[in-house]
Amino acid sequence: MKLNSKTFLAFFLGVLLITSGCSNQSQEKKETSSKNKTPFHIVEAGVIKLKNIRGIGYPGNDTALYIAASDGLKFYKDKKWYKTTANQHDYIGFQTIKTGFIASGHPQKGSSLDDPLGLVRSVNKGKTLQKLAFYDKANFHFTAASYAGNGLYVIGEEQSSSVNLGVNYSTDNGKTWKKSAFKNFSADSMGMMAVHPTNGNTMAMSTRSGIFFSTDNGNTMKLITGPIMVTALTFSGDSILFSSVEEEKILLKTISPLTGEQVNLIIPFLDYDNPITYLAVNPKNTTQIAFTTYKNDLYESTDGGKTWNNLLKDGKNK
Repeated sequence: MKLNSKTFLAFFLGVLLITSGCSNQSQEKKETSSKNKTPFHIVEAGVIKLKNIRGIGYPGNDTALYIAASDGLKFYKDKKWYKTTANQHDYIGFQTIKTGFIASGHPQKGSSLDDPLGLVRSVNKGKTLQKLAFYDKANFHFTAASYAGNGLYVIGEEQSSSVNLGVNYSTDNGKTWKKSAFKNFSADSMGMMAVHPTNGNTMAMSTRSGIFFSTDNGNTMKLITGPIMVTALTFSGDSILFSSVEEEKILLKTISPLTGEQVNLIIPFLDYDNPITYLAVNPKNTTQIAFTTYKNDLYESTDGGKTWNNLLKDGKNK
C-alpha cells in the first residue's frame, strides 16, 4: 500500500520541521495545580479511546508505561489501564525521565495554568507541575530530555522574543539556553530528537535523510545511517532504537552510533501508511520496548522485541 500524499503531508507536518536557531530564556520554578475542583486521583480507566497520542515512555519513579494523550495521561500497568481524574492537560513533546516526566502543551480547560505551558516537569504523575522554561511563552511539539535529567532540548517552531527558530539546549534544567550550531547537518528538515539516558551532551535527530548524531549538544552533527526516512528514534543504552520506512516497509532497528552496526527487530506487520510515530525503551529494563503508530496503535514487548502485545488498536483497547 502506497502512502498517499495527504497522509504523507500530515505525518511529516507533525514529525518534521525545516528550521534552525536558538534561544536564551529562563523561567521561575513554581508548583502549580488546576482550579478544577475534581480531586486528583489515579483510577482504573476501563475502556480507552484515544484520538491523539502525544508521546510514550517509562519514567524512573514508576513501573507503568505512560501515554500522553490530548485528554491527559494514561497508564498501562499489570495488564490494566489507568487515568487521572484531574489535570487532564494536552501534553505535547512528552518525555519521561528518572524523576517523572517533562512536557510542553496546553492546560485542561478551567485550569489555573497559563496557555501555553512552555516546558514543565512533574514528579508525581501530573498532580502538580513545575515550571522549567518558556511558561506562557512557547509551545514545543519537539522536545527531548536525558533520562538522568542533565540535558534538555527543544525546537522552536517560530521566531519570538522568548525562543528563536530551531534547536535550543539547556544543561541546567532550563535556567539558561544555548544555540546548537548543527555543523555538518545536511538534511533539509529537522525532526524527532533523542538524548542519551545518562549523557545529556549526546543526542540524535531523525530526518528524511537519516539519523544525525552528536556528542556535543548538537553543535557538530554526523550522519550515521544511509539516506533513509526515519520516523522515530530513542536511545537504548548507548545504542539507538529507530524506525524507518524503506521500500514501502515499516522497519524497526538498533544502531551503534560508534560502529554503525545495525540489527533488525521483528515487529507485527504495519501498513505503509501507518508508520511508527513514537518509541520508548525502559532504561531500568531495556528489554521492555513500546511503540505507537500514525493510526494510534500501541504495541509493547517485554522480551526485547521477540514478541509483541497489541495494547491499543486505532486508539482503543476494546
